[in-house]
Amino acid sequence: MSALAQRRARERGMTLIEVSIALGIAAVLFAAVTISIGAITGAKAKASAAQLAGVIRSLYDTSALSGKTCRLVFELADPKDEQGVSRYHAECAAGNVTTSRDRDDMLREESRAREDDKRGNKRTDTRRKYSGGSDDMPGLDEILKQEESRVEDAARFSSFTSEEFKPRELPSDVTLSVWTRHQREPADKGVAYLYFFPQGFTEKALVYVKQGDNVWTLAVSPLTGKVDIAGEALEVPKS
Repeated sequence: MSALAQRRARERGMTLIEVSIALGIAAVLFAAVTISIGAITGAKAKASAAQLAGVIRSLYDTSALSGKTCRLVFELADPKDEQGVSRYHAECAAGNVTTSRDRDDMLREESRAREDDKRGNKRTDTRRKYSGGSDDMPGLDEILKQEESRVEDAARFSSFTSEEFKPRELPSDVTLSVWTRHQREPADKGVAYLYFFPQGFTEKALVYVKQGDNVWTLAVSPLTGKVDIAGEALEVPKS
C-alpha cells in the first residue's frame, strides 16, 4: 500500500471514530432533554395519578360487591430521603367491619333496651340477638367486649393477589401524600390508609401525587367512590 493510500485509510478511520463519538454524545443529550421535559411537565406524576385513580375506583366497587371492608395501604417515602420510593397495595378484611358510627348506634340501642326492660317493656328481639333467648340482658361491658372481639376477628386484613390490585411502586422522583377526613394535615411519610366500606362508601380523601414542582390531586368522593383529578394541589377542607 502506498503512503497516500495509508494516509487516506487513517483519515477514514478517524472520521468513523469521530462520528461514533458524536452519535454517543447526541444520544446522551437526547436522553437528558427527555428526562428534563418529563420533570417539567410532570408526566410520570400524571400517569401515576391516573393509575391510582383506577385502583381506588376498583377497590370501592370490590368492597361494595364483596361485602368486605377493604383498604388501600400507602407506604410513603420520606421527602427528605432522596433514595426513598413510595408504594401502595390493596387489602381486604375477612368480613364486614362496621364503622364507629354503626357500633355507637348499636350500643345506644342496647342501653335503651335495658332501660325499657326495667320499665317492663321487654325487647325480646334484641334479647335473643345478644343472649341467645335468655331473659338476662348482658351488661354494657359485656356488649363492648363482644363487639371488640367481633371486629378484631373480622378485621384481619390480607393482601390481594390479583393482577388488578398487585402492589405498585412509584417512580423514584414521584412522591405521595395522603389526607383523609380525620387528619388535620396530609401524611407525607410512614404508612397511611384509605378505607372502603361494604355499605357503599369510603372516606373523604385527597391524595397528592408530586413530581418536582408539579402536583396532581386525587379528590375521592365518599358516597360514590368517584375520583376527580386536578392538576394542582387542592386545599385540605377546613374542619
